[in-house]
Amino acid sequence: MRILATMKRFPAGVMVIPLLLGCLMNTFFPEALQIGGFTTGLFKNGVPTLIGLFLFCSGATIDVKMAGTTVWKGVVLTALKFFVGFGMGLLLNHFFGAAGILGLTPLAVIGAVTNSNGVIYATLAEEFGDSTDVGATSILALNDGPFFTMIALGASGMGNFPATDIIASIIPMIIGFIIGNLDHEWRKILATGMILLPPFNGFALGAGMNFGNIINAGLAGIILGLVTVVCTGILTFIIYSFLRRKADPMGAAIGTTAGVATTTPTAVAMADPRFQPQVETATAQTAAAVVITAILCPLLVSFLAKFSDKWNKAHGIPVTEKHEAEL
Repeated sequence: MRILATMKRFPAGVMVIPLLLGCLMNTFFPEALQIGGFTTGLFKNGVPTLIGLFLFCSGATIDVKMAGTTVWKGVVLTALKFFVGFGMGLLLNHFFGAAGILGLTPLAVIGAVTNSNGVIYATLAEEFGDSTDVGATSILALNDGPFFTMIALGASGMGNFPATDIIASIIPMIIGFIIGNLDHEWRKILATGMILLPPFNGFALGAGMNFGNIINAGLAGIILGLVTVVCTGILTFIIYSFLRRKADPMGAAIGTTAGVATTTPTAVAMADPRFQPQVETATAQTAAAVVITAILCPLLVSFLAKFSDKWNKAHGIPVTEKHEAEL
């Protein structure tokens, strides 16, 4: 049976499908996950541990020895992703308050928009970028998880996060970063966690949700996905191209929502319980945004790659060799 291969056919399916299965179990057979012991510990109550372990493995993949251009690209793209998402959250809170609009809250918007899908970015970089674009994936890993979301919510006054809670949210990543750079063998081992953990994260998150709330969040989730693609796809393409002094489609490759972003509302509410009532809806909306952006972002980047090559060639800027034959 080709279970894994089938799951991979769906955008972010390795995490989203287990999330839906966990939600199915919690909606129709909630007592089954409350049996206790290791079963409940892993499939129902394991979210904090699983998120921490994922961040630990993520940190180990960041290479401190990357070349200057790679670091520059990674830092710029990470900053653009953060400030666009932060700005959207600020505007939403300013005009509509914590309740948001159309069911979208600042928590959901900031959490979804500031997290990018590293796998999709790396895949697009392989096809439409160069080795420095691929290497920038390691820097972009910094926006995985709740760290930037907590900073944004705290800086805007929307949340109250003690410094220890913000630090605690990134310590696993820091420790993983140190170990991965001290011993590259450990980096290779821990990098496998980026593949192993998402299904378990997804199921445990789904086990705290029910389908009623997912259905209610459906339209808002689609809107969140579209907003993410437009604002951190098209907008960052324009800004990134201006900074690069050439049309560069990789600026749009961060127009996604990472699968791990579905863990952000839960992590935020653990640090500031006032967000707890928003967690289930925000998680469902984020899960929808993961799927929507995974479908639309590659299409957008493919279109912008052709546009960029034509624009660059018309303005006397060298065209990427891999696309020159298509012009």
